[in-house]
Amino acid sequence: MNKSPAANARAGAETGARDGRTGDQPPLALRAIEALSTIFGVLAAVMILASVLITCHMIFMRGVMGVSTIWQTEAVIYLMIGATLLGLPYVQKLRGHVGVDLLPQMLPPLGRRILAVLVMLATIAMTGAMLWYGWEMFHLAWARGWKSESVWAFPLWITYLSVPLGFGLYLLQLLADLWFAAFGAPQALPEPHPERSPD
Repeated sequence: MNKSPAANARAGAETGARDGRTGDQPPLALRAIEALSTIFGVLAAVMILASVLITCHMIFMRGVMGVSTIWQTEAVIYLMIGATLLGLPYVQKLRGHVGVDLLPQMLPPLGRRILAVLVMLATIAMTGAMLWYGWEMFHLAWARGWKSESVWAFPLWITYLSVPLGFGLYLLQLLADLWFAAFGAPQALPEPHPERSPD
């Protein structure tokens, strides 16, 4: 699968920076968004590692020590939810989300650019809706002091916060990618795969 226009535009900007052509670099705001996405990608990885370690602790306490556990299962669930949502912008930055590129590869460069912009706009609209409703859910949990029904009684607003935060960061990364798709150099658009050539 070829890289997206955004990924290729980034690659072109990085090549230009290495060659001393600083004019090819994307605006500072877009580079800051990408740095923020990377930071939260690392945080998501740390959360996954923590969930693995907590699972090992739970197995040891139950299997070896023979005692019941209270908080471990919930903690692993909440950490994995948080890692999934907070990792969204980093995966988007790497173009790691599933995508079908058959139609883009059949279009000329201008058509690929228009299609990329339209897809980004639709994704931004959907992500904005998720951000809105995620914020409402978080606010309800915060205002009403919701807690889990377990013995641990974990405050649910902490977990619900990952929904608007994750989708908010994802929205920022999508806006950065929209800029790359709309204003990246023409050579930043992916070329059709030879094996998929209409000829």
